[in-house]
Amino acid sequence: MSDYRAPIEDMRFVMDELADLPGIARLPGFEEATPDMADAILEEAAKFTGEVLAPLNAVGDREGCRWQDGAVSTPPGWKEAYRQYCAGGWNGIACSPAFGGQGLPGALAVAVKEMVCSANLAFSVCPLLTTGAIEALMTCASGELIETYLAKMISGEWTGTMNLTEPQAGSDLALLRSRAEPQADGTYRIFGQKIFISYGEHDMAENIVHLVLARLPDAPAGVKGISLFLVPKILVNTDGSLGARNDVACASIEHKLGIHGSPTCVMAFGEQGGAIGYLLGKANRGLEYMFVMMNEARHGVGLQGVALGERAYQLAAAYAAERKQGRDAVTGEALVAIDRHPDVKRMLMLMKTRVEAARALAYYTASLLDRAHAEADASVRQEQLVMAEFLIPLVKGGGTEMGIDVASLGIQIHGGMGFIEETGAAQFWRDARITTIYEGTTGIQANDLIFRKLLRDGGATAQRLFAEIDSTVAALQQDPEPSLKRVGLRLQEGLEQWRKVTEGLLMVVKTQPEGVLTAAVPYLSLAVTISNGWMMGRAALAAGKRLADGDSATDFLNGKYHSARFFADHVMPQAASFAATALACMAMT
Repeated sequence: MSDYRAPIEDMRFVMDELADLPGIARLPGFEEATPDMADAILEEAAKFTGEVLAPLNAVGDREGCRWQDGAVSTPPGWKEAYRQYCAGGWNGIACSPAFGGQGLPGALAVAVKEMVCSANLAFSVCPLLTTGAIEALMTCASGELIETYLAKMISGEWTGTMNLTEPQAGSDLALLRSRAEPQADGTYRIFGQKIFISYGEHDMAENIVHLVLARLPDAPAGVKGISLFLVPKILVNTDGSLGARNDVACASIEHKLGIHGSPTCVMAFGEQGGAIGYLLGKANRGLEYMFVMMNEARHGVGLQGVALGERAYQLAAAYAAERKQGRDAVTGEALVAIDRHPDVKRMLMLMKTRVEAARALAYYTASLLDRAHAEADASVRQEQLVMAEFLIPLVKGGGTEMGIDVASLGIQIHGGMGFIEETGAAQFWRDARITTIYEGTTGIQANDLIFRKLLRDGGATAQRLFAEIDSTVAALQQDPEPSLKRVGLRLQEGLEQWRKVTEGLLMVVKTQPEGVLTAAVPYLSLAVTISNGWMMGRAALAAGKRLADGDSATDFLNGKYHSARFFADHVMPQAASFAATALACMAMT
């Protein structure tokens, strides 16, 4: 397996040109995100992920986790790597300085997250969930709970989980049965079983903070009767020290297709009299609070798709440059490296450009969340938040489907050796396969896009996005570079189709809900294709400006032109088929 090398040059380009890190660094609280600081963080993160985490990836896949008598042992080297991860401050890079975090922008932290995911996806799941739990606590926990738990979680000394799924309640949380019984001292006794809990039990941290959805005795039926509770593995004394073991146990771990190094646990709460829990926020609003964690996690899982796509591309490109087979189609030269074969070139470019496009959209969305946090004007903050929320299903749904496709292409480029585990290509596909399932399937992301994002404002946010894409189209068509005019034309054609389908959807959503639901995934695929094409167009324009200004990175910047043209010709035409499928689905009676 080739070594992982973080694509720092592309990361930095996207951060600066598409996510506007320099502009974000001028906002209150982000002033330390200087170019020198960004360079130092990316270089150190690349070193840590390449030298410490990446070598453990195959180890984790081969060895997996072990469960015995309720305890889970992570693969060899995991604990030591996690200690180094925490010591380097990587867990709290974007967290509040008031509790030990570094307070840096998400537009910078997102690159570090990608590196960790690329280097070792199974390892990355633990800090991803902890970050989501931190966001949830910041949103709804009492001052006392924040004081007790937050700093330890930001440092990484304690990790976090999210406990939603039950055997009878997967995506339909209305069927949730876990219950919480109020106690005289203000605490609650939690009873129930949760399944598919990543890092629900492990040996890397001294405590695990479970966020658990459960029902109070007088709760209304359905999702409006769900509350959120903090349930620690080890109870915390009033002085902050660890006390007795809580009534929380790991009953077993799952044997999975991929991410073998990440323990997927069956968790039992309250089998010895009730697990002690603490209500977060107000009663019966648990799902609302959990969505804070879920949005963080969904963006992070979309980034996992980008990360696995990048790793699969690097491995495939290295193999194709070394593997000699066949004759050059033009010169007739015998026994050439397979990256000289036209179809292999096509597959490699498809891998490269789809990763670049998805990365750009994920980083851009992270920058919107930064502005939603730090802009002075409240109306601007709300506007940025709404746009970020609109794009998160595209980041998650599009990034993860891309990661699977790209990992599959990586196997194809390896040929028969791709089907052999020793090359490592198969692991990336196996690991990627879960990403379209956990934290909400692609179908759920599509439904979320339509019913929770598009319809909540009658399509107003979509129209704002369309207007921004229109501006990019105009700039591309006015650019002196002829090939960018074609990129602009492809983007314009795709946007017109997206507009048409959106208008149709808004007209029939109440009268033909079944058709709209059937059209949801094609609609999401259409939105992802156009949004990614928009990012590629913006990247080409930015590269052109840099070249005009005399930037010396000519090979990289010209590569951005080439990537935009390839994406426009090989990916953007798919928008027409997605649009046609969505319209046909909506016409169903």
